[in-house]
Amino acid sequence: MDDIDRRLIALLQQDATTAYAALGKEVGLSAGAAHERVRKLRERGVIRRTTIDVDPAALGRGVLAFVMVDSTAWMGDSAEAFAAIPEIQEAHVIAGSAAVLVKVRAATTEELQDVLRRLYAIEGVSGTQATVSLETFFERPVPPAPPSGGGAVKPIRR
Repeated sequence: MDDIDRRLIALLQQDATTAYAALGKEVGLSAGAAHERVRKLRERGVIRRTTIDVDPAALGRGVLAFVMVDSTAWMGDSAEAFAAIPEIQEAHVIAGSAAVLVKVRAATTEELQDVLRRLYAIEGVSGTQATVSLETFFERPVPPAPPSGGGAVKPIRR
C-alpha cells in the first residue's frame, strides 16, 4: 500500500459516495485509475465494505452499553452465538478479567436487560458487567497509516 492508496482510503472514509473523478483529482489520478485502485483495495480486503453512518438514537437504539462477558471456558469459538443477538454491534475476544467484550445498542434499559439474559444463554457464559454510556464524544474510523513523509491526511475539498 502506497501513499496514494492511503489518501484514497482517508477520502473514502470521509465520504464513501465521492465520485471517482473527484477522488482521482484529489490524488493526482484519472477517474479510471482511481477506480482501479479502489477495486484492488477491495479485492485485497483492505476496504471490507461500504456503508453509511446512521444516528442510532434516530433508529430507536439510543442506549449504548459495553458489556464484559465472563466465562468458564474459552469463548473464541462462540462468534456465531454472539452474532445471533442482533443488538450486539461488536464482539471481541479479549485478554484480562473478562473473556469477551461486546458493544450493545438497545432501545431501552429493559431491552438491554433482555440482551444480558440472552448472553447468559450462551454456553460458557458465567457473568456479565455492563457499562452504559451516557454520552458519546466522538467515534472515528480507523485512519490509514500516515504517508511516508509523515503528517496528517488532508480533508477532501468540495
